[in-house]
Amino acid sequence: MAGGEWFEDEKFWAAYASTMFDEERWAEVPEIVDRIERLARLCPGQAVLDTCCGPGRHSIELASRGYRVTGVDISEGYLEAARASAEGLPNVRFIRADIRKFEEREAFDLALNLFTSFGYFADPEDDLEALRRIHASLKSGGKLVLETQGKETTVREFVEGESFERAGCRVRTEYSVVGHWEGLRERWILDREGSPEADFSFVLRLYSAVEMRASLLQAGFEKADIFGDLDGSPYDQKAKSLVAFAIA
Repeated sequence: MAGGEWFEDEKFWAAYASTMFDEERWAEVPEIVDRIERLARLCPGQAVLDTCCGPGRHSIELASRGYRVTGVDISEGYLEAARASAEGLPNVRFIRADIRKFEEREAFDLALNLFTSFGYFADPEDDLEALRRIHASLKSGGKLVLETQGKETTVREFVEGESFERAGCRVRTEYSVVGHWEGLRERWILDREGSPEADFSFVLRLYSAVEMRASLLQAGFEKADIFGDLDGSPYDQKAKSLVAFAIA
């Protein structure tokens, strides 16, 4: 997209929607939300901010459990799909916004950023700005659950590429290290019925546990812990992902 960053291109989200959010991804949502409820010790009726909510998988599940939910995403196409899926739920709304700019001061008890949706801005200062905005949107004592791909787990499981079938498509990926493991360059090639349909490249900035915790504290959070999964397990050699749990 001329003059913008890759994630501002609606063509990317439209092309990969069926492979990123297939039936298996939707089916896993209740268990994910179960874990978030336990980790954050939520109470029904509390206000939840779901940043980078995509088509609203977690937002809709939380709303169906009685939480007051605001989903924020940059893709209008995904937000339209989320609104359609949430029809009839009175306690959920979806807003198109860039998380570097979105802020509703002290409005939420919990903020979420899930499914490796953090670390794609070209400027690392923008990552910090997004965290500051999230912090400002939380009530005192409010909590953030952020799930991403940790530097340590990426190094442990690094492959140069892979190929798999999903939602009737073949997806081929290529990976390469950026700098001194500052990031991971990813290329996603989507083939449907043997014909190339989409080919996008982007960089995911990688945070170690120490780096993520430092960023959260710099953004204003009073406390930040790092776990290896949404179940609160340790961030050690068995970690599945990097889960940051921070308190405003």
